[in-house]
Amino acid sequence: MADLSPVVHVIDDDASIRQSLGRLLGAAGYEVRQYESAGEFLLSWPGETPGCLLLDIRMPGPSGMDLQRALLQRGDSLPVVFLTGFGDIPSSVLAIKRGAVDFLTKPFEREALLSAVNAALQVDAARRECNRDRNDMEHDFATLTARERQVFALVAEGRLNKQIASSLNTCERTVKAHRAHVMEKLHVRSVAELVHIAVKLENPPDLRPAAA
Repeated sequence: MADLSPVVHVIDDDASIRQSLGRLLGAAGYEVRQYESAGEFLLSWPGETPGCLLLDIRMPGPSGMDLQRALLQRGDSLPVVFLTGFGDIPSSVLAIKRGAVDFLTKPFEREALLSAVNAALQVDAARRECNRDRNDMEHDFATLTARERQVFALVAEGRLNKQIASSLNTCERTVKAHRAHVMEKLHVRSVAELVHIAVKLENPPDLRPAAA
């Protein structure tokens, strides 16, 4: 998945707008897919393909805001840049609160649009990198034995080897061996790095904004 090129999904019921955006973004080197409604986009859901959405606010059927909310509830949304022909401040505030990267009013400036798309793709890339890092951490953690996980937790709490040995009713040399295995399996070289992993595993980062 990491090698896939990002796709800019243009969702607008106005064919002329879709074509204009397609030409502009294509000339800038982006791969573009066009949809005339929220429903058409959902039927062609891109799965884990990286990218972003250029989404019209007002469309027949589900609106752009409806689609944004639905994607947030699914938990697999792409970053959104809203396009609107109306200066609707309440809608723009709500869209941004829900995590929209930008809110552009038609007619929009070319540079403003390209800047917003670039920002949205950077958000998507950062989220995917974070998810990959967490998946790697969870995979490494899953290789720990039950005893190694106990040692991991106690080291992360700042306990000394002697204290860990007392807590686990074992000898200090055994604790040192388990600790070395933990460090090796988690690919860390210091207690600080181990604590960093413990914090991340306990408090996973959620890059999706909460649905309002």
